[in-house]
Amino acid sequence: MAWITKNSGQMKIPRRSEPYLTEALKAELTRTMLPRYETRQGALLPTLHAVQHQWGWLPWQALEEVAQFLGLEPAVVWDTASFYEEFWLQPKGSTVIAVCRSVACEVCDHRKITGACKSKLGIEVGETTDDGKFTLVELECLGLCEGAPACLVNEDMHLNATPESITKAIDEAGRNAGHAHGHH
Repeated sequence: MAWITKNSGQMKIPRRSEPYLTEALKAELTRTMLPRYETRQGALLPTLHAVQHQWGWLPWQALEEVAQFLGLEPAVVWDTASFYEEFWLQPKGSTVIAVCRSVACEVCDHRKITGACKSKLGIEVGETTDDGKFTLVELECLGLCEGAPACLVNEDMHLNATPESITKAIDEAGRNAGHAHGHH
């Protein structure tokens, strides 16, 4: 297997004038989160969660700001954020459809569910619709094996999913898009 490299050293990081890690968020983290950890690196995961909760995803600029705030190398923050599936390094749709691909869901043919989502939305796994309403992902395990195949539409569980039931859930989510969980 060949290694695929990226020239990330020459990458241009999109920047905006206002920070993602605002003074208010820093103050809140300093007051409530940092005292709970022996080292500032120990607070990295909760800090990333707080920033993502605020903005819906973790832009490069935000990762740099977190690194500076915690006194860590940006590479450590990037490695951590890119390791965990729950961190979003690209903007996501207002509705996230997550199809479980664990062994139980694989045995129960999760591929039919993913296929129905791809067909309905016109996107591939990992993509977001052009209108920004839907993002489709597959996750390793939702912990819902008793209801395989299982999916989440935002935070709503769908157990024993079928192509018909997930299509209906997508339609319902589309009608309720103004009330979706997720990002700002």
